[in-house]
Amino acid sequence: MGRSQVLVAALALLGGSSAAPLEARAPPATFPANPAIGYGGSVYRDSAHFRVYGRNDQRADTALRMLETAYDCYVNALGYRSTGLSFNDATDGDGPWTKINVYSVATLPGAAGVMHSDAGTGMAWLEVQQDYLTTPGVVVHEFGHGVHYHQKTWVNQGRTGAWWETFANWFADTYATSNLCATSRNNNGIAAGATMIDLRKTIGDSFQVIVDGTAGSGNYYQAWPFFTYLTNNPDNLSGLGRDTLRLMMTRYAANSNETPLHTLQRVAGSTSVARIVGRYWARMAYVDLAYPSAHQAWLSQRGSLNYANVDATGNGSYRVKAARRPQYMGANIVPLRATSSSIRVTIQASGAYTATLAIYRAGPSTRYVDVVNGAASATLASGEQATLVVANTPSLILFDPFSLSTQARTGLDYSFILTGATVA
Repeated sequence: MGRSQVLVAALALLGGSSAAPLEARAPPATFPANPAIGYGGSVYRDSAHFRVYGRNDQRADTALRMLETAYDCYVNALGYRSTGLSFNDATDGDGPWTKINVYSVATLPGAAGVMHSDAGTGMAWLEVQQDYLTTPGVVVHEFGHGVHYHQKTWVNQGRTGAWWETFANWFADTYATSNLCATSRNNNGIAAGATMIDLRKTIGDSFQVIVDGTAGSGNYYQAWPFFTYLTNNPDNLSGLGRDTLRLMMTRYAANSNETPLHTLQRVAGSTSVARIVGRYWARMAYVDLAYPSAHQAWLSQRGSLNYANVDATGNGSYRVKAARRPQYMGANIVPLRATSSSIRVTIQASGAYTATLAIYRAGPSTRYVDVVNGAASATLASGEQATLVVANTPSLILFDPFSLSTQARTGLDYSFILTGATVA
């Protein structure tokens, strides 16, 4: 799952022809292949929308079945622009359509897979190291980059760059686990797969910028559960749901170099990004994303996760550790140990934040109490446990995850006082 190599194609401009516009027609059942995209070859296996070069065997068939499943889910069911249409097309109404070429290669230094694009044809093409040809976390991930590329709008926008990997991992995980792709999986004989969620990073380093592309320490491969939250919309927030990620591309302001969070605000309408991010992190306290396998992963791993975000300062007071102050749209997840059935928290902070008491009982059953005007109280029923979540949610800023600004890295300094509980 190496970083995609995106060679930017130029958008073709519509001419001033007086001819009648083309009538839209359905795409053909089988797209034609173009061996000039990539380096071609005489050994290959075809499906309706893909050609695998370098193999003509069962492994190629398995890869093609996975790719066709992903195509059916994302293009046919979820409405993403077809990868058979050129990036260069000014209209999608009449094709032409072309297969995506996938090359099974013996070696691929530094990566298991990579996406390229062909500037002349405006087509994505993939290379996959042969040992990973049937691994969905690689081949479907790389196809996710291809889908991303063919949506056009995030291409050649520096501030979206790191989000490509976030999207591709969300794409691969949703393909394998989500009910959104269940019909496509069933139609192609593909069993549901295991979650790819990395809780040690996503929760253990939750203080980082929400998508951080810093080499060696960033989270941009692991931050995709945020996209799952947007898609599943367990809080029924206005403007969110199954189409959110696609709309974050179709409604991206062309050539604006804005961040995906700016587009998300347009998609979400009256629901603020601060509200969305704050509630996402509150649900990550117990990985309550309407995603049972991820919650099960949390149940099995929670004892090994790093929640050491604050220090006690005496008399029920706590302060965030300087090194773990939540950065732009990041958060701290602070498990509590109740000493009474009634708990209360009061918070003081250096900037804008969204804080929540997440209250959980095995089953699972989870409820959320917002911190309003710096305070929140809750009464715990038998068997319930509580966690304080504090997210840094300032006004939206322009930032490049691969070159984080001081503004993006500046952490929220805060302290709080607990009654009826201590930090666990």
